[in-house]
Amino acid sequence: MNGNSENAFLAGPRSRWKEFLFSLEVLFQFIKGFRNLHFVGPCITIFGSARFGPEDVYYQTTEELATRLGKSGFAIMTGGGPGIMEAANKGAKNAGALSLGCNIELPFEQHPNPYLDRMVNIRYFFVRKELLRKYSSGFVIMPGGLGTLDEFFEVITLIQTGKMKNFPVVVMGLEYHEQLMRYFEALVHEATVSSTDFQHILFTDDIAQAEQHIRNYAEKTAYKHMPGDAPLWILGERKINRKPN
Repeated sequence: MNGNSENAFLAGPRSRWKEFLFSLEVLFQFIKGFRNLHFVGPCITIFGSARFGPEDVYYQTTEELATRLGKSGFAIMTGGGPGIMEAANKGAKNAGALSLGCNIELPFEQHPNPYLDRMVNIRYFFVRKELLRKYSSGFVIMPGGLGTLDEFFEVITLIQTGKMKNFPVVVMGLEYHEQLMRYFEALVHEATVSSTDFQHILFTDDIAQAEQHIRNYAEKTAYKHMPGDAPLWILGERKINRKPN
């Protein structure tokens, strides 16, 4: 199937045969993710814009937070590209932690940053998002755009509806996210959500506080930390080894 298969799928009903082939492609994408990420262990996924460079405070904050989380025993996963993603993967390498990228294939190619131990390319957004949630013990939301907000809102919806439990979410950048915090306050005021729906979310600029928030909740999700079975070569599995700095 070509790179436009998702466009064709979203365009509307198609023949039974085409829908069946697309379903198989989705299945294979899930299996690809399962086989590549099965052995990551406790992991924190960090989202944010690709447009912040090393001189930016958000890049530097991300690198420092990722380093601290890596030293706390977490692998660090991102979309694998530049900007905030690069900073997070660099921080993981600084800490000697596992550094992962789960990339989405787009028409404009995104080059992987140089701080990755393993990169997995996924064709479909919805497959990628499920894989990130499945193998993550928590999320950090750095300043970013629509993609970052998409991940954020889907995660907190799953938390609100009880599909995900004891899942910490940290939103870094109080000034950047000021309007978002006001929007949440408006939702509570209008009673369209409960104030308890946001109890797993921490808005902060404090790196130490962010790390502690993640550790407090992640310790309750021991099932995500359980080691998987030994890799099976017949399935193309292999342990993820950290690359030397």
